[in-house]
Amino acid sequence: MVGGFARIAALHNTQKRCRMDTAGAQGPSQDTELEGVVIEALPNTLFKVQLHDGGEEVLAYLAGKMRLHRIRVLVGDRVLVVLDSYGGKARITRRL
Repeated sequence: MVGGFARIAALHNTQKRCRMDTAGAQGPSQDTELEGVVIEALPNTLFKVQLHDGGEEVLAYLAGKMRLHRIRVLVGDRVLVVLDSYGGKARITRRL
C-alpha cells in the first residue's frame, strides 16, 4: 500500500506543477501603476483620485488587502493606483 500512496503523491505533484506552469501563460499584465492624490471620499470605499501625470480624475476602489488590514485612506493622501486595462475603475493598492 505504501507504493500505491507514493505513486498517487507523485501524480498529484506533477499535476500541481503543470497547473502552476500554465498559470502564467497569459503573459505579463498590462495594468499601469500611477501615483495620485485622493480628492474626494465616496461611500463603499470608493475614491476620486487626481493623477499626477495628466491631472485627470479617476474613480478608484480600495484593494482587498488594504480592506483586510483596515488601512485608512483620507482626502489628501498620496496613493498608488493601478489602472484597469479595460477602462473601468482604478484600484488603490498602496498609500504613500
